[in-house]
Amino acid sequence: MAETKDDKDDKSKNPQIEQLFFKSRSVIVAGEINDKLASRVTTHLLALAQDSDDPINMYISSPGGHVESGDMVHDMIKFIRPKVRTIGSGWVASAGALIFVGADRADRYCLPNTRFLLHQPSGGIGGKVSDMQIQAEQIQKMRERFDKLFAEATGQTAEKIAKDTQRDFWLTAKEAIDYGLCGKIIENMDDLA
Repeated sequence: MAETKDDKDDKSKNPQIEQLFFKSRSVIVAGEINDKLASRVTTHLLALAQDSDDPINMYISSPGGHVESGDMVHDMIKFIRPKVRTIGSGWVASAGALIFVGADRADRYCLPNTRFLLHQPSGGIGGKVSDMQIQAEQIQKMRERFDKLFAEATGQTAEKIAKDTQRDFWLTAKEAIDYGLCGKIIENMDDLA
């Protein structure tokens, strides 16, 4: 089997840095949310949970991506025993926001310049008419699930979430606090204590 670029990158990582990063009980979610990222992040969460019940800090900067991959990480945050604190930086959008609200509101933080984006699910529909109807029904069910999930996470009503996310719904760090999406704006590591 041919060696991929990712295999070469993994071999070039500094084991000392890897060990220090693991000891820091931190997880980074950066870039597109996909199955590879979800697998890496959930493996890291499970390993940290096995190591200790101490809190885990998850740093998120993502444009979003695949919903079910976001679901995997979101559910794992709730599944493991240690408390997970999510810290938004840069932008926390779409499936990235889904992961962000996996933590309890009191454990959701962001840095001052973080921007958040919520929107309704989207997907390409194609194929036979009967298949397109099934796909449309699934997107509608996903929409209803999102509205309920974000309502529970923010304290807003599902109806308000549905109305606000008809189009791209951007929030600054301060607006995310007011909306109930984020618990606290922090400026440095000491603010997590």
